[in-house]
Amino acid sequence: MTASIATQSAPEPHPQLRLGHVDECQLVDLPRIQDARGNLTFIEGNRNVPFSIARIYYLYDVPGGAQRAGHGHRHLQQLLIAIAGSFDVHLDDGRNRRTVHLNRSYVGLYMCPMIWRELDNFSSGSTCMVLASRVYEESDYIRDYAEFLSTCRGLQPNSL
Repeated sequence: MTASIATQSAPEPHPQLRLGHVDECQLVDLPRIQDARGNLTFIEGNRNVPFSIARIYYLYDVPGGAQRAGHGHRHLQQLLIAIAGSFDVHLDDGRNRRTVHLNRSYVGLYMCPMIWRELDNFSSGSTCMVLASRVYEESDYIRDYAEFLSTCRGLQPNSL
C-alpha cells in the first residue's frame, strides 16, 4: 500500500484586519432531528455556520480547574460546541467582556476574529468541538494579552 501525501495549496489571502466585538459572538441553534432512537444534529459550512469549515478539532479530558485557550485570532472564525458536558467561554474584545455557558450539543457559539477567549469550568466528561474557518496558522494567533490590546488599539485609535 502506498501512502499519498496531499500537497498544501498556498493559503488564501487574509481579509483586512478589523476590530471584533463581543456582541458579534452569537449563539447558533443547530438543526435537531428528534427521534425515539436518538437525536441527530448536522452542521453544514456556509449554511448552519457562517463560514466554510477548513478544520475541526476537539478538547476533551480537560482536568478539573484547568483553563484552555487564552488567546485571540487575527482572522480565524470559529464555532464552539459542547458536544458533551458543559464549559464556560469568556469573551473579550479589548473593551467589553462577556461569558457564555455552553451545555447543549445542538447550540454553538460563533466567534468572530479579534476576540480574546478563555475556556474554563469544564464539567466531568465534557468535550468541546471547534469548527474553524482556516487551517492552523501560528501567525494568526495572538497569545499575549497585552499584544492583543495593543493590536485592538491600533485598529481603532482612542477607542480603548
